[in-house]
Amino acid sequence: MKVAVVGATGLVGSEILTVLAERNFPVTELIPVASERSKGKEIDFKGKKYKVVTPAEAIALRPDVALFSAGGGTSTEYAPQFAEAGITVVDNSSAWRMDPTKKLVVPEVNGTVLSAADKIIANPNCSTIQMVVVLQPLHAKYKIKRVVVSTYQSVTGTGVKAVNQLMDERAGKEGEKAYPYQIDLNVIPHIDVFQDNGYTKEEMKMIQETNKIMGDDSIRVTATTVRIPVMGGHSEAVNIEFENDFDLAEVRQLLAEQEGVIVVDDPANLQYPMPKDAHGKDEVLVGRIRRDESQDKTLNLWVVADNLRKGAATNAVQIAELLLKRGLI
Repeated sequence: MKVAVVGATGLVGSEILTVLAERNFPVTELIPVASERSKGKEIDFKGKKYKVVTPAEAIALRPDVALFSAGGGTSTEYAPQFAEAGITVVDNSSAWRMDPTKKLVVPEVNGTVLSAADKIIANPNCSTIQMVVVLQPLHAKYKIKRVVVSTYQSVTGTGVKAVNQLMDERAGKEGEKAYPYQIDLNVIPHIDVFQDNGYTKEEMKMIQETNKIMGDDSIRVTATTVRIPVMGGHSEAVNIEFENDFDLAEVRQLLAEQEGVIVVDDPANLQYPMPKDAHGKDEVLVGRIRRDESQDKTLNLWVVADNLRKGAATNAVQIAELLLKRGLI
């Protein structure tokens, strides 16, 4: 299988290459793609060197699938060109997520919606992915009415510049800034740009994408997204109100049985999910499972996942695996 990785030199692109290798995706020829300024650079993949090419050159090489992680502008410009050439695109940017003609997919939740006609498939926002994987079995059993989520998001979600800012500040050095404020020893309740309604774009993504992926606009979602000075993964405090009451033991069992979820929930032994434990893992970790005692039929959860893996690279590769398994590429 000929596989193009668009944005191969970036944080998520590099992670996609790692995940493809780890999961033994049947890559017979890798086509690393980046901007003109990176053309000719060499990328190492499974012991072989591959030269970076431009998007136009990649299209001419006719890959079977193209995994995009190069930003919305690149996706808007080039994904349709790849699709027109018959290449299936899995796009990690926000460019196509809310396009009604494009599928927004988390394989464990709604992978069945994919068809051979889908040439541009959207990979959801990292914070949405980890939440809906956990919501899915609970919604099927108890029917979710409302979700209140507060996120604690890693600097890796912003990119290399943000990681450098954190490490520079920690070392007491001056350097390029990704954020308008200091991030070390601080918390910034602002991810992406503010909208007219006072929410940020990241918060609105979580609201709208959850409804689209779950296929249910009746689920009411409200979000507050926050950047914190950690690496390794995003954390979320999720409060879920159901139509039907639940049993906590059954909730734990449903979550333990959900594909891609690991329950880490033993407060007596101080066992709960943390970003450092999620780092490098493909699974979503869930713990602090308890009833909301202020309101009937309401549950509290703590959800953690590596935002560069399940939140981005792994989910994209899993979509490609599903397409391959079903003979759609």
